[in-house]
Amino acid sequence: MARRLSVLVALAVYFAFGISDAQAQTLRGSEASVKRTYRQAQAHDFTFLETTNQVRRFTDAGYLVRVRANQDYVLHDVSFPYARPEVRLFIQRLSGQYRRACGEELVVTSLTRPRSRQPRNASSLSVHPTGMAVDFRRSGNSVCRGWLESTLVYLEKAGVLEGTRERRPSHYHVAVFPRPYGQYVDAQLASARSGSSASQPARYMVRNGDSLWAIARRHGITVSRLRNANDIRGSRIYAGQMLTVPGGL
Repeated sequence: MARRLSVLVALAVYFAFGISDAQAQTLRGSEASVKRTYRQAQAHDFTFLETTNQVRRFTDAGYLVRVRANQDYVLHDVSFPYARPEVRLFIQRLSGQYRRACGEELVVTSLTRPRSRQPRNASSLSVHPTGMAVDFRRSGNSVCRGWLESTLVYLEKAGVLEGTRERRPSHYHVAVFPRPYGQYVDAQLASARSGSSASQPARYMVRNGDSLWAIARRHGITVSRLRNANDIRGSRIYAGQMLTVPGGL
């Protein structure tokens, strides 16, 4: 039942929003990617906020919610710490997995940004003014970069976001598609509640000093289950190795 639910949700997302694996990028960014994101904002009937006062009004009305730092992520120089509810959920889920995977906090550098506060080089189609975008600092830790990039690509191919690795300044720009992402999370939670193996696995980048036992304990699973998921017969793992951890993203 849970597996059918996941499939139906995926089909609904792809047909309702016109997203396909062939369209998915690999964080390189492109004009086509920007246009897909803009079309998503239009499909959601989002307003492109022009001023600081509009941001305040949308927050007071509940269209945008406050994003507060926790033990897994911090806000750095974020002028408007507000976003669509699904974007906040995305940050909370991603940052928890990121911290477990590589041991450091995720750094959020931008959220909602009205057009009056956009940088000069921003695209006229940027969705920051809608509250559906978030920027993350690019870590100096190669393990953390590898985990985050592979996870963003995975979610991009699932049709729930568009991610771009920006170079000036160096950061990751992510546009979350609220309805598809909400449906995706609902399917993951339904699978987890049913105990179905259809729940999508998480990915974990091995760090120096890690062991299968420590990783399994950290994720609340058995060592044998972790071995089976990665076709590992012994106990040897190495830093930088990507493991599949049964569970959900």
